[in-house]
Amino acid sequence: MPIRVLPDFLINQIAAGEVVERPASVVKELIENALDAGADQIVIDVADGGRTMISVADNGCGMSRDDLAKSIARHATSKLPSDDLLDINFMGFRGEALPSIASVSDMVIDTCNGIDANGWQMDCTSGVIKPSDWECGTRIRVKNLFARTPARLKFLRGDRAEMMSVLDVVKRLAMARPDVGFTLNNKWFFQKNQDIAERIAAVMGDDVRGRMLNVNAHSESNSSLMLNGFISEPTLRRASSVDQFLFVNGRPVKDKVLVGALRAAYMDVMHAREFPLCVLYLEIDSRSVDVNVSPAKTEVHFLEPSHVRAFIIKSLRDVLAQTLVGGTHISMPQTQNYDAPTNTFHAQNFNASEFRVCSPRRGPDSAFMFDTAHAQQNVNTNQAGNNSVQINNDNNNEYMPLGRVIGQIGNKYILAQSGENLVIIDQHAAHERITYERLRRHAVKTQMLLTPIVVSLRGEDVAAVLTIADEMRASGLHIDAFGDDAIAIFEKPADWDLDWGDLFHAIADEVREFGHSSQLSERLHLKLANYACHHSVRAGQKLDMAQMDALLRDIENTTRGGECNHGRPVYKFIPLVEIDGWFERI
Repeated sequence: MPIRVLPDFLINQIAAGEVVERPASVVKELIENALDAGADQIVIDVADGGRTMISVADNGCGMSRDDLAKSIARHATSKLPSDDLLDINFMGFRGEALPSIASVSDMVIDTCNGIDANGWQMDCTSGVIKPSDWECGTRIRVKNLFARTPARLKFLRGDRAEMMSVLDVVKRLAMARPDVGFTLNNKWFFQKNQDIAERIAAVMGDDVRGRMLNVNAHSESNSSLMLNGFISEPTLRRASSVDQFLFVNGRPVKDKVLVGALRAAYMDVMHAREFPLCVLYLEIDSRSVDVNVSPAKTEVHFLEPSHVRAFIIKSLRDVLAQTLVGGTHISMPQTQNYDAPTNTFHAQNFNASEFRVCSPRRGPDSAFMFDTAHAQQNVNTNQAGNNSVQINNDNNNEYMPLGRVIGQIGNKYILAQSGENLVIIDQHAAHERITYERLRRHAVKTQMLLTPIVVSLRGEDVAAVLTIADEMRASGLHIDAFGDDAIAIFEKPADWDLDWGDLFHAIADEVREFGHSSQLSERLHLKLANYACHHSVRAGQKLDMAQMDALLRDIENTTRGGECNHGRPVYKFIPLVEIDGWFERI
């Protein structure tokens, strides 16, 4: 069969399949064009999920008649002033969006640049341009999307599902530019120059108020690498990643390196099947990231992905490591304040991690235990026969953010008073976090093997695993190549008996896809977390006053002390004024 050159209309339709996947893709491309044009107010209207009509109007710089004529030509763009694809400072740059959309729909453009005597209107199907009374900016109306490509049309989902995808696109771009106002179908409004806290609440919901932590980090080794934004406290999570907003140089992305780093940062404070909320803006030298990966421009490639990943993980863990007692929250209007006061604190002499774990005690006296010796200044007791505890019960909460212990309820929860708050502490969750952090601080115990364990793998898997051999060595696993198709284990973490073939296959898959792997660290985390869970004070275990006070003093000085290893809260603050309301004392 002879080779022939495809006609332009068919070339455009093929290209449209890469750029215009669904109505949400059209909305994304048109909004990005409006942002590149300097618009600060964008109005979007969508009918029938976008299949019959999409309209995007902006107050940007508009186009002249000549630019309007060129706008639907393939690879015609105003956003690449030089030929340097490593220096891209606009949302768009490929010159594919408008011709692709025009090839699969009936599109009309109205525009005015404020310089010409009048505006202009172009019917993109016929190419006819005529004067228009449009006064400012640009409006693009797209009708009958995919009518010319019925095969693509039949793969669209229902109108409601397509509309939700459009809304998600608008939310992501609204989060990228809180200085710009967005209106969708006269129903969803995001005000221009909106405070970032209010924009976050408007997009994610009111339950995030007062529960987002500020991130502001700069790389010490790379002055151009910065991370700003907000992440949720570990007790605020979702069942999916719907409220994860990630941006690279202002561009919304769904990048595997960023998603993997976010997951790794929350690994020991949130269950693996739950997702944190975030709005993170990564700034990096444009020459260190390639945004020209796909026509949709939602993926990026980093020049040094491992460095970027490590920087993000450290930055987020530093924020999460601030105990909630002394942590800093985003300043957002709050309907309820259950956060601990931001006081300083000092370590006590007693280490609660030395508690003796015993079976729950049951009996008629196990429901409540209250302190009857508030006036006693120093209490000495003997725990497990060999630990001496000295507790200074002064009234200065500067050194006791969780307050003074007043009792135990249900042999599960410790009650304390801190200032004008009642504090309820989950004793098992508190001790579990203390035990876990103590284990993390100790070096991994390793076991040298007299006879190496040899694991057979494909050659490409061996090569992939060996690229992170140094990282695995830091976790106690010493490996090396054993020929071209096997890996030998010479040293491993003590008491680790894993399916090594399964582990190395999983590591190889992640390395090939992401350039790194968190498989080993995740399995180490699970082992430590399980140990901490099974070797901590249990719910149902009766504690005396000295033990409860020591537990509170230790958790005040424990990294990530506000939640257990599974992301459950360790303590809650209930304002006394709220309790007064329960009893109608207000």
